[in-house]
Amino acid sequence: MYEFKTKGTCSSRILFDLEDGKVKNVQFIGGCNGNLKGIAALVEGMDVNEVISRVQGITCGMKSTSCPDQLAKALQEAKNAQ
Repeated sequence: MYEFKTKGTCSSRILFDLEDGKVKNVQFIGGCNGNLKGIAALVEGMDVNEVISRVQGITCGMKSTSCPDQLAKALQEAKNAQ
């Protein structure tokens, strides 16, 4: 399980697994509970590159990042570490 400490969002951490290039078991700690459960369910089993390309660069209000954008950063970091 990977753990990523977020920056600039209401959520504080993202936990997830990468199995054979697929995103699994995403959990956001903190943040908008329902929305983040929805994001986790939507990306479950998706190709890591597809998730990154879909959510990278999404902003939240006036912030320069968002929980989905932080997920993209977390996945990229984990992918690079493999």
